[in-house]
Amino acid sequence: MAGERAAGLVRELHRAAGGHLPPFRVEELRQALEEMRALYEQNQADVSEAKAGRTDLIFLIRFRHCCLLRNQRCILAYLYDRLLRIRALRWEYGSVLPNTIQFHMSAEEVEWFSRYKKSLATYMRSVGGEEGLDLTQDIKPPKSLYIEVRCLKDYGEFEIDDGTTVLLKKNSQHFLPRWKCEQLIRQGVLEHILS
Repeated sequence: MAGERAAGLVRELHRAAGGHLPPFRVEELRQALEEMRALYEQNQADVSEAKAGRTDLIFLIRFRHCCLLRNQRCILAYLYDRLLRIRALRWEYGSVLPNTIQFHMSAEEVEWFSRYKKSLATYMRSVGGEEGLDLTQDIKPPKSLYIEVRCLKDYGEFEIDDGTTVLLKKNSQHFLPRWKCEQLIRQGVLEHILS
């Protein structure tokens, strides 16, 4: 049936729960675009015949045109939703995405992500004085300025603003400023210990 490939792309995104980014479906997208090209070419041929007097083709032309518009909406919804998910990943993981996520992205999406993170970094440097303002910190308002964290993997030395250096070794626990730890928590280096 016309439009099933494009609708299948949208259904797959809908099934991917919680902002999870499924693999980019190049082949399905190519097939949907090929179907659109074939529908367009059939319509062009039938429009020529309809102009010559075959009015019985008008309903078929309209049906194909509706299929073209539906495919277009589905493909654009698929691509736009993926970009929204990739943008959300920048806020969740920071400027470096894990390889497992990058593996699911197309080359164009990786390029878009790179341009988005550069644009966001430029904006953050332009506001907030000399050091800029890191908008990715404290996405949720903190309840306390210091938190207790456990190191999940060896990270090495970690410097705090007052010049103190802390050695982050696997399974070690520390009481550190929240804003210095949030990025490492998102990257999976530290784990917030809840009392």
